[in-house]
Amino acid sequence: MDTRALAVFVTVADCLNFSRSSEQLHMSVSAVSRTIQRLEDELGQALLIRDKRSVRLSGAGRDFLAYARRAVDEWQQVRRQLGSATELVGEVSLYCSVTATYSVLAPILAAFRAAHPAVEIMMHTGDQADGISRVLSAQDDVAVTGRPPRLPQRLEFLPLLESPLCIWVPTADCAVRQVALGGDADSPGFDWDRLPFIVPERGITKDILDAWLRERGIRPRVYAQVAGHEAIVAMVGLGLGIGIAPQLVVRASGMADSVSPLNMANSLPPLAIGLCGLRRRLQNPLVKSLWDVAGQTYNGAV
Repeated sequence: MDTRALAVFVTVADCLNFSRSSEQLHMSVSAVSRTIQRLEDELGQALLIRDKRSVRLSGAGRDFLAYARRAVDEWQQVRRQLGSATELVGEVSLYCSVTATYSVLAPILAAFRAAHPAVEIMMHTGDQADGISRVLSAQDDVAVTGRPPRLPQRLEFLPLLESPLCIWVPTADCAVRQVALGGDADSPGFDWDRLPFIVPERGITKDILDAWLRERGIRPRVYAQVAGHEAIVAMVGLGLGIGIAPQLVVRASGMADSVSPLNMANSLPPLAIGLCGLRRRLQNPLVKSLWDVAGQTYNGAV
């Protein structure tokens, strides 16, 4: 049985969505669907139950998934063994935001390719808020993410760098900027109610912001909830409100001249950014090698 087809099935079983699976696999949706159909024809069993709204595993699919995972893992081990006694061979799946690809990952990947040229990095990009959930669901081996206030016990976190987490205001002369700079943000009498907030839909920075607001008894007037810090920075730059984002994102966004931090003595805590992975996956030599190279590249910067 084709191990590539098994890997496609594992991805679809993890995502339960053909469009997302095709993006991760860098295949067309039709190619993914044909691969699953060939497997089902070969087995004589329906592995997935599809309708217009959802995809779910059949009973046979749940049983077959355990075999498929095992077979893919064993194939990776054989590839490593046949590569050479010292050279690692195989692939590591990595998830990160677009900003992180060049602001955090670039030096890591350069060092990793030099040290392990036969290992392929399968990179998937999207909202950084999804990083931890993708690692927990085994969709990816590691993710670049901020450290959550409470790290799940199954996860290991490798800190790489810190970025100040700021509330940003537009630099253009507009009503939002006038209100934001019209008083002392540290004062109990500061009029937060007049400021429209642009906040993350979900994720670590949303949790940090929510805790910060609760501690100060602030009930924000939410203008919009959006996915991704890049979108927040863009909307703030347009004068639509104030928003939270790591300084690292602002510098990489090309909009550093359009926003400025709201000066406060009682500011948000900095965001620790690093690699996150399942502890059991770190026993895999390929994943551990990427983990080690990342730590060496940043040399314990945090």
